[in-house]
Amino acid sequence: MTTAVAAGAVEYLKTIGLTTNQSGRGFTNPYDCAFTSDGRILILNRCDTVRASLVRIGMMNWEEDYLGEFSRGYGRGDGQWIFPVAMAVDNSTVVYVTDEQQHRITALDTQGNFVRQWGELGTDSGQMNAPAGIALSGDQTLYVVEQGNNRVQRFTTSGESLGMWGEAGDGPGQFNMPWGVGLDSSGNVYVADWRNDRVQKFTADGQFMASYGSSGTGDGQFSRPSGVCVDSAGYIYVSDWGNERVQILDPDGGFVQLLRGQATLSKWAQDFMSVNPDERNTREMSNLTPELPAHLDTPYLISSQIEPYFWGPVSVRLDSEERLYVVESNRHRIQVYQRRKD
Repeated sequence: MTTAVAAGAVEYLKTIGLTTNQSGRGFTNPYDCAFTSDGRILILNRCDTVRASLVRIGMMNWEEDYLGEFSRGYGRGDGQWIFPVAMAVDNSTVVYVTDEQQHRITALDTQGNFVRQWGELGTDSGQMNAPAGIALSGDQTLYVVEQGNNRVQRFTTSGESLGMWGEAGDGPGQFNMPWGVGLDSSGNVYVADWRNDRVQKFTADGQFMASYGSSGTGDGQFSRPSGVCVDSAGYIYVSDWGNERVQILDPDGGFVQLLRGQATLSKWAQDFMSVNPDERNTREMSNLTPELPAHLDTPYLISSQIEPYFWGPVSVRLDSEERLYVVESNRHRIQVYQRRKD
């Protein structure tokens, strides 16, 4: 479902993914995606503690060919993860992953070889507290959002701290458990300020520029925004996690469009149904868009019952073609959209 369709509106393209309880093709509680210069799409599978062995990064391409996966597993050793949150890929195709439980960043290549890691719990330069969102600028500076320290910290790709900004609060430049981070083409930094229900914009060195949004369910309001990205025209895409939707703002922060989700069967799901006729028949008999009783009146409860809707839209990312990927942790899939070039 979409509303407020206007010039430059975003249109649905397709759904990618299939839930799986084993390694291989499919997603398990995906939390983020990223893109390599050679056309691979990387999907970070966080998983719950029951399926911790499935923590991994899967690889595919736009045609949805499965290209393998890599990981050093669930754990505390070099290159391992406990609760990975987000990732970024540098010019050398090294993948940087934040781990909010271990308070560190881990770097692997796409064969799963350990490159480096840094960070420990603390408030000093180079230390972290529950790092979440991560973004990489054109000059290969890493921007890392720390939930526990209520700040943004900049790093080189070798792990050297380049400075930080932010503190706890709800004023300009203050944060309350910030989660996601994105950059625009001018290098400005956008932070999804999770508990303050807003997005804040900063210069590359942390000077406050603007704040967008307030708490609520209306157009331009947010409930626990978790991710943010910005396209080349300056349009701002926000995963409005608590409202189970994605909102699009213009370059000045004005509301443009709301996406509720309109998923269709992915290619992988169609392949599965073609060799599992009982599953296909059961699906065809099911009502996947039911009329809901009055007590199911929260975004979470509604999305849990309406299959095409977003359920757990934790991350938004743009690929080199400026296609918008909305990562859904609860439905183990990605919905893909693109803005019309009117």
